Amino acid sequence: MDIGTAAFIGTGLMGLPMAGNIMKAGYGLRVYSRTRSKAQPLADAGATWADTPADAASGADVVITMVSDTPDVRDVLLGENGVRAGAASGAIVIDMSTISPRATREMAAQLAEIGVIMLDAPVSGGVKGAIEGTLSIMVGGPVEALERARPVLETMGKNIVHCGDHGQGQMTKLCNQIAVANHMVAAAEAIVLARKAGLDVHAMIRAIGAGAAGSWAINVLGPKMADHDFAPGFMVKLLQKDLRLVLEAASELSVPLPGTAAVHQLYAALEAEGRGDEGTQALISVFERLAGLRD
Repeated sequence: MDIGTAAFIGTGLMGLPMAGNIMKAGYGLRVYSRTRSKAQPLADAGATWADTPADAASGADVVITMVSDTPDVRDVLLGENGVRAGAASGAIVIDMSTISPRATREMAAQLAEIGVIMLDAPVSGGVKGAIEGTLSIMVGGPVEALERARPVLETMGKNIVHCGDHGQGQMTKLCNQIAVANHMVAAAEAIVLARKAGLDVHAMIRAIGAGAAGSWAINVLGPKMADHDFAPGFMVKLLQKDLRLVLEAASELSVPLPGTAAVHQLYAALEAEGRGDEGTQALISVFERLAGLRD
């Protein structure tokens, strides 16, 4: 069955452009957000406002959620006036948030009881990728549901990978966040050493970014670190939430992650200063202070 109408729940920094790309592709869109004003650009472009998640899901072939944390997903899917109350049997729910793999499996089982199929499909690529429709999308759940939903996912991302059964998309995203966070430390340390040594930091970034040291942290966020541009593409507080999920999953599986645990504590230093809403590249400030530099 082809998908004609989508519902999108959660129109924050990432969700708004993602939903906009669905509309640009010609799909009908029903939209709900806790803060209605955040969805206004979509309504102005022709989306239908829904008063509740249940209302958004009513009549939608696919329902996409993009909210902050596990309790938020559980509330919009299974709470009073949640998606479960409005979705029809055969509908597909795609959660693109980053949440607990275990909770994802539990919610998928509850939705299956009413004939609704769930995919977990967290993303990587930041606000830039959301705007450009080039996100990497990590999908857990039935392959058949993924193939049915693929045309919608392709409006938002260019690298769509099936990672396994329910929860495995989320587990893949947690692996992604381990690499992202540790790369951020490497970039920050390299930039601080360059500053202390009197190098042209931007020249250093160009030099190493084209070689084996190249990464998103170096090439995209490195220049922002150098310029102290801490506007959020992805907020410190959200990465910290993700790292808590990583460490929780690692504990359940008896996997030691000493590097990731250390990064989590370094970011805690930023949170202690009330800087949780800044971009993750603000980590450079912690290393500058350790090195006797001032931001």
